This record gives sequence, C-alpha cells and structure tokens, in this order.
Amino acid sequence: MLRIAMCTFLAAVLPLSAQPQNAASAVPDDQQVLALYERSLQLIEASGIASPELGRAGVPLAENMRQAMESLKFLGIRNPQLHYRFMTNLHAFVLISDTVPKPVPFPEIGRLQLAELRDNLGKIELYFQQQIAGLQAELRSPDRDETARYRDANTSLPAPDPRNPRVVFLGDSITDMWRLNEYFSGKDYVNRGINGQITSQMLARFQADVVLLKPAAVVILAGTNDIGRGVNPSVIQNNLTMICDLADLHKIKVVLASILPVSDHHKNVNPMWERTKLRPPAAILEMNKWLQALCEKRGYTYLDYYPAMAAADGQMASNLADDGLHPNPGGYRIMAPIATAAIEKALGPANGTQPAGRKRRLF
Repeated sequence: MLRIAMCTFLAAVLPLSAQPQNAASAVPDDQQVLALYERSLQLIEASGIASPELGRAGVPLAENMRQAMESLKFLGIRNPQLHYRFMTNLHAFVLISDTVPKPVPFPEIGRLQLAELRDNLGKIELYFQQQIAGLQAELRSPDRDETARYRDANTSLPAPDPRNPRVVFLGDSITDMWRLNEYFSGKDYVNRGINGQITSQMLARFQADVVLLKPAAVVILAGTNDIGRGVNPSVIQNNLTMICDLADLHKIKVVLASILPVSDHHKNVNPMWERTKLRPPAAILEMNKWLQALCEKRGYTYLDYYPAMAAADGQMASNLADDGLHPNPGGYRIMAPIATAAIEKALGPANGTQPAGRKRRLF
C-alpha cells in the first residue's frame, strides 16, 4: 500500500514523457527558467518520498532555492546573484543525490526524477552563462549610464509653464518607483529615477534628464546604492558636488535629500532583506551629515526624510518598507509632504516670485 502511494505521488510530479530532456537544448527564457525553478523544487520534494535520507539532506538547500526564487519574483528576474544562489544549491543537491545511500530497490520513477533534475541544472547553467554574458555586454555598452532611458519622454515633454514651476526628481529605484502624479496632483513634477543607479550614473545623465528639461528645481535622492556597493565616500561626495555645480551653473534650485534609513525587520521573510550589512546605518548617517553641511554651506534646501522614516531603533520603520529598503505606499505618504515643504522653501514665496514691495505713500 505504501509503495502504491509513493509511486502515485512520484508519478504526479513526473512529466508525461517520463524522459529526461537534453541539457544542450536551447537556452530558456526568463519565464521558462522560473518554471524550471518551480519544477526543480517539486522534484526535490518528491525525492523525500523515494529516499527519505536524501529528502532530509535536501531540506535546507530547497529552502535556499525557494527564497532565491521568491526574491527574483519580487526584485526582478535580472539578478544574476539570485540565479547563482539557486543554481549552486541545486548543484549541491545533485551532488548529494549521488552520495546518499538509496533504498534497494530504488524506484525507476525516482531515478527519472533525479535525471530530470540534472537536466534542469544543465539548462539553468546555460541561462546563467547568458546572464553573465549580458552583464559583460552591458558594461561595454556605449550607454552604460542609461542616458537613453528617458530620451523619448524628454523629447515629448512640453516647455515648462512659469505659473507651475517644473521640478525634476533625480534618483535611483526609490525615486523610480514613486508615482509622483498620485502624491503631487497638479504639479509639474518629473520623475527621472532609474533603478539601481549610483551617483556617477546620475552625474552622467544630468544634462539630458535635468538641465535640458529646464526645471526650476531638482530634488536629488542618491547614495544608498553607492554605499551598498562599497563606493568610497569621497567619490560619492565628489559626484554629488559636481551634480550640484551643474545645477548652479544652469540656475536650477537644489534640494538635496537625506539617504533613507534601511532595516533588517523583514529578513525572516527573505534573508536577502537583511539590509544593514551592505548599508550600515552609521555610513548612512555620516553621508547625511555631509549632505546637510553642503546645503548649509551653499544655501541649498536640505530635505531630511530620515527622522520621519526611522523607528526608535534607528532603522527604517517596519511598516514603511516591505523589504527594508524601498518605501511602500505608506512610506511615500510620509515622504510627500516633507518633499513639498522643501520644494516650496527652495522655490521661495509664491513659487519663486518675490513678494510685492509695499507701495510708497505719496502723502
């Protein structure tokens, strides 16, 4: 009876063909590789029926793979680090399957399951190699800084209306994900954030994405990715200083935003969301201190998000960012009025116009 139940379960997760495919077949696309990941997890689960000892050995590996897959779904498929994590854990499971003693006789269906896993691993390795090749091509790309991202949008943007001053929001994913029209109704606020960018890339596209749009002001929220990649603080400061120099040259009001806090509050949901390792709070606070000093020195407006976004422990409040880094709608609702106040301060009374002088009495 147990053998019948075991075979029924194994057959349920086995393809109808019950034949492993050739690993040298075409490289899977993004959706196909996610399907391969799902399938591989099913096969590993099934291995615990065919070989309980192998099943126990595969539990932590399968959990690592599942977390990597869920992170890819949330953060985006173009993340070689997460693909590598999935692939190496699957590779470890395949190696373990060759060494763990198996029941005798070992079911034929179980053998086919493991053969399919090896076939999946081969396809995943091909996909990963393609990802790395794509990254290398991107690094050699003539538009490494993504200056073309907003080219069409910039061309179609109408001239600014003096009665409704234009403000460009320049930044990374935190800006890119912010639906400005929902939080600043009726304002000519232009989003020029790009996911994953560092300050050197923003400097490279400042002319195209800010200066040529002729804004009255620019809101700059940058630096968290630089810190996360280990960029030297002096380099970050140099890039931001040059960005501000360009704004000054073109008479664009500067609003410099503090770097947002991060948190580890959601690492139990996904270990990839343990943010303070790559973005230490001390490093963020030190950079914010420099940003504020630059604003005081040059007369810029300092947009300080940090206190409103941080909890008592100094980390991002758990209810304001679901992944400990990117604000959720509640986080943006906190940020919006702070940004509004800073922009109004930078532009001056009545959107930058000087108050009318008192009329001189003639008698």
